[in-house]
Amino acid sequence: MSDTHLAPPVVIITCRVLVSALERLLPADLAREVTVLDYGLHRVPVKLTDGVQAAIDMVEAPSLIVLGYGLCGNGLRGIESREHTLLVPRTDDCIAILLGSYRSYIRRFQTEPGTYYLTKGWLESGSDPLREYNEYSVRWGEQTAMWLMDQQYSHYKRIALVAPNHEEMAQYRERAQEVARFCERWGMTYEEVLGSDDYVDGLIRAAIHLRDTGSLPEGMAADYLVIPPGSQIEQAMFMR
Repeated sequence: MSDTHLAPPVVIITCRVLVSALERLLPADLAREVTVLDYGLHRVPVKLTDGVQAAIDMVEAPSLIVLGYGLCGNGLRGIESREHTLLVPRTDDCIAILLGSYRSYIRRFQTEPGTYYLTKGWLESGSDPLREYNEYSVRWGEQTAMWLMDQQYSHYKRIALVAPNHEEMAQYRERAQEVARFCERWGMTYEEVLGSDDYVDGLIRAAIHLRDTGSLPEGMAADYLVIPPGSQIEQAMFMR
């Protein structure tokens, strides 16, 4: 560590979808505090923006704040770092994080386009096609609900449950298969994808190195963004 570098405290603000991975991998003494935000914020990106910004603004001392989010439907666009440094996964959403790398995500996107991913977070928050259809039916009636669903989902070819381990896969399989049966009306097939903790592990290693040295480890700039104090997150930062 440089003599002139004073290691800042580390604070984590994360979506609940990454909590199980953080519980497995996070060193007990790394983060001064961990704030877990509700899954449902993703359903309305402006609510995600407001929720994350409010959590950042609650942090009093200048800190290294690790965000457990991707861009997430532009939900992080416009987030201001204030007096803090932000460390952010450079991904469009949590799917690349759950798969273990951006490369894994792109490889699957190129070989299996038209995949709708189900995750623990989406299933627990009710953000899945079956739950959406039921909500629409109550609000607008079955005919209008199905028309809306057709507009959203008829172009998908498959529905995939992604989980980081076999235990979580087994826990959510029954609900995922129920959703998949509903999606058969659009010709979707069901599959299961075993993900990886590699992206979260890299995020933690990047946070430790950034805290201790003031910079990212060599080779990590492609996968993680550092937002310095007095700056804001922009969509263009996530372009590759």
